[in-house]
Amino acid sequence: MTTSYIRRALLVAALTGAAAFSAPAPAADFPDHPIRWLVPFSPGGGSDIATRIVARHVGDSLGQTVVVENRPGAATIVAAQETARAAPDGYTLMTAGMSTLALNPWLYKNLPYDPARNLTPVSTLVALPIVLVVSPDSGLADLPAVMAYLRSPKPGSYASLGVGSPHHLAMELFLESFGGRATAIPYKGTPPALQDVASGVVPMMMADLAAARPLIQAGKLRAIAVPSARRSVQLPDVPTFAEAGGHVFEAAAWQGVVAPAGTPAPIVEKLSRAIVAALQSPDVIKQLTLQGMEPTGSTPQAFAAYAGEEYKRWGAVIRHKGISAE
Repeated sequence: MTTSYIRRALLVAALTGAAAFSAPAPAADFPDHPIRWLVPFSPGGGSDIATRIVARHVGDSLGQTVVVENRPGAATIVAAQETARAAPDGYTLMTAGMSTLALNPWLYKNLPYDPARNLTPVSTLVALPIVLVVSPDSGLADLPAVMAYLRSPKPGSYASLGVGSPHHLAMELFLESFGGRATAIPYKGTPPALQDVASGVVPMMMADLAAARPLIQAGKLRAIAVPSARRSVQLPDVPTFAEAGGHVFEAAAWQGVVAPAGTPAPIVEKLSRAIVAALQSPDVIKQLTLQGMEPTGSTPQAFAAYAGEEYKRWGAVIRHKGISAE
């Protein structure tokens, strides 16, 4: 799954949903007090960084403060429940991506929220490229060495952001591609996982490029390969999995913005326009690109269509692998 795929899917959905998006007039009196924007991860990760960058510009555009609040835990379920229970008035937003909208419904039999019934898509936010990183002290210098380690009689291990997270699924697909074995060590957030990889507590992980790049540049992590069709412009010296000696392998995480179900359409559309405008700002594009993220932005209809496609795509993977979070 690449950012080019994301762009194509969003373009198709945007063309089919553009008329509906432009029909209702914006809510002229919204907002008249601060907006809460929940992030279902710990501070410092790629989703948190992207949200804070965009929220500042959205607040300026709407003339109100946008307060970003971190609500990590339970594979984004904590934040999703809080959002679903909030008043549907536009004053509660949530950064929601693959886990919240496309993965959790397959992973949890008794999920305490229904993405389709309890959450309203507002806009896509960013694509988050993934990179395989290892500890510099691990002795794993390249992809063949990593694969040999993961094929050894003694099973290896890797840091994971929880069962069924995009990073976990990417690692499982990589292992399946060459018959490797490894135990997933779960973490509640990207920063602590990366710190443990950097210090050698865990040898490797699939990580957001946005969060891993500073540690890679500082020499605290070694970047092995990127699961994409082309090299990342942020890490031009890091090969793709195919170039590094592995199978063709593509995966990327993504994030969008949702509101509680029942939020009036004019308010949803006004929020969506403010988010899209922020993501088209040269300043925001520069900041996100420097962080290793790719801004997207879409109509609510396009986001709903794209999330539906991802639900089907990753559901097939989860069923095939027999993955469950319970």
